Amino acid sequence: MRQATGSDRETRLRAHAVEDAVELLDRWTERTGTARAPDPAAGHPSDPGIPVLARLVAECGDPAATATAARATARWARSAGRGPGHPGLYDGGLAGTLVGLRHAAALHPQLHRVADRLAGRLLDRTLAGTARTVPGAVTFRDYDLILGPAGTLLALSTAAPDRLGDPDRPGGPGAPGPSRARALTRLARPLAALCAAPDLGGLRAHYLGHPHLGWLHGRVNTGMGHGVAGLLTALATAVRHGEDRGGPEVAAALGRASGWLRRQSFTDARSIRSWDGAGPAAAPPEGARRRQAWCYGAPGVSWALWEAADAQPDAAAREFAIDAFAGLAAGYHEEFHLFGDHPGDRLGLCHGAAGVLAVADALFRHAGLPAAGVLRARLLGHLDRGRAEIRALGAERMALLGGAAGTLSAVLTATGGDRAWLPCLGLR
Repeated sequence: MRQATGSDRETRLRAHAVEDAVELLDRWTERTGTARAPDPAAGHPSDPGIPVLARLVAECGDPAATATAARATARWARSAGRGPGHPGLYDGGLAGTLVGLRHAAALHPQLHRVADRLAGRLLDRTLAGTARTVPGAVTFRDYDLILGPAGTLLALSTAAPDRLGDPDRPGGPGAPGPSRARALTRLARPLAALCAAPDLGGLRAHYLGHPHLGWLHGRVNTGMGHGVAGLLTALATAVRHGEDRGGPEVAAALGRASGWLRRQSFTDARSIRSWDGAGPAAAPPEGARRRQAWCYGAPGVSWALWEAADAQPDAAAREFAIDAFAGLAAGYHEEFHLFGDHPGDRLGLCHGAAGVLAVADALFRHAGLPAAGVLRARLLGHLDRGRAEIRALGAERMALLGGAAGTLSAVLTATGGDRAWLPCLGLR
């Protein structure tokens, strides 16, 4: 009897994920088509989770699965843009709508025109917002990946290289907008200005008296979602793809932010190089850090440091990032590091197994890190064993960051699927 190979195993896991995704997309479409009120499982109407997952499902080539994906994206497109309408990538933001439209257009090409129109307007609106930012007294919307211009930059980085077209710009239908390279550089410059000081003082948060974020007041967030790590991936994207590689000020800011993040690290009680939620701190508390995820801790920060070092390039910083992730992989324990009362916390992209999988897969593919490949395989198996819980999550949440759409998208991408959505996580 022929022994099963890693490729055979991934083919089986991929088939399971497609099966579950088709079931959840079908149920979501049925619910949203008959409900009089918005389906709570959809999250914000503009969340890109449904079209991202649908595009990955359509890639499998099965006609019935493709038909299910097409129905789901058509249903999603009818309500896209009805969220809060801020420029950000998540929580109903327009950058998330743009990502969703780009992926929905793979199944419904007429949506490309809508996406082009939104892209041009989103750039103008985001630049107007960054002009009002007060360095040293910022909130998440002023800079971060979830709500702010770092996420908008990452969303616009997926546009065609020649231009960010807007059919309604002055000059008539099809009049050219700025090139993607120029747009990324323009968005990166205000972010670089917030990183002008070695202590990143421009990124000190202003949340005085806030009931949930008061702990961050006067400090600098380290994480991918709301902090320096996510901003670092946006600056690295501008260096890779921006006009004049982002310009000298962006390159300098990339180096400063990377150096600051490295200085905030410490080794926890499980011998994992870790980062607390904000810095600087006089001395990190003792003990192990349970939150090792995409949003906070070694997985997301290690990737951001590696991406910055690869974009510049900086061999010493690259080795630092690789060593940090290798230490995480050696000490990672699913029962300890995957926690929370809700399955979205344990399985999702933001806090859970899917986010660590996505980072491990990116480092395995781009950095060739063997330890990342080992952890990637472990997490694929872990998520496959949790299929029933993923389906239950999908009945409640089909969003990208905290829902089943993101979890299944990570599995499908790690087993050979499309990677065009990964800038939503600062990955590639």
